[in-house]
Amino acid sequence: MLSLKQTNDYLRRLGMERQQPTMEFLFALHRAHVERIAWQTIDLFAGKPVPIDSGSLIHHIIYRGGGYCFHLNGAFHLLLRSLGYHVSLHRAGVQSHGQEARIDSFHLGLSVRLPIKNKNIRDAEAQTWLVDVGLGDMLYEPVPLDFGEHKQGFHTYKLTESSVVTPGWRLAHDPLGAFIGVDIDPEAVPNMAEFIPKHEHLSSSPESTWIHLLLVRNRHKTGSNELRGCVFSKRDERGLAKSEITIRSEWFELLSDVFGEPLNHFSQLEKDELWTKVLKVHEEWKRKQ
Repeated sequence: MLSLKQTNDYLRRLGMERQQPTMEFLFALHRAHVERIAWQTIDLFAGKPVPIDSGSLIHHIIYRGGGYCFHLNGAFHLLLRSLGYHVSLHRAGVQSHGQEARIDSFHLGLSVRLPIKNKNIRDAEAQTWLVDVGLGDMLYEPVPLDFGEHKQGFHTYKLTESSVVTPGWRLAHDPLGAFIGVDIDPEAVPNMAEFIPKHEHLSSSPESTWIHLLLVRNRHKTGSNELRGCVFSKRDERGLAKSEITIRSEWFELLSDVFGEPLNHFSQLEKDELWTKVLKVHEEWKRKQ
């Protein structure tokens, strides 16, 4: 649970004020989170990994910047619990293009149970919602645990049974999305311990994609943004637009203005080193094209 100050500061970062734990407030919190706090590998790429113990990740998300799923969903679940929501943590796995479906605990999933207002519609007393602010360009709002298609803006997601575990849940991304889908184990885990070795692997292993690739994503009502090294992509209902950002000042301005990442926790020297590494990786990538 968060302290009262942490809760208020977190809500302030989201541009929200404290309300009762209703479905409407949950949706508003989710939208604000994916708009204002980016999914990013900046800290991993820069060699400044943020631990995922509750104290470290909460301080980082509230006062510094974004992160990837363990930071974003880890912090969000603590906020939701502090606001009175019934939240569960789940083992999950993201299926990237060219890979098989999996549940390997390299993704942290969340679910929230909310009371059903009109109980005449259902026999159940509560509805489960899939909540995920740690998937970059995917969910803008929570999705009910009802199998079928769910449309958000110009994206359509499909919730089905998982082929990885039975019973299990699979949320397929829109065909235009950055990955294929995510599989989720419905059995809740009690805390973040399951994910610590996965985070340590992604933070330090030479095999980790994220220490070699700077990637930043966020979502908004009508589309999504991505910065991959020095390539900025903007997707909306009109299509995909890409541009190359190789001027240092423009690159840092983009990080701050579009993704909410001013990197105030980086020293000037660390920013210099980050830019040098980003540009080097980008130039190496261009030579291979």
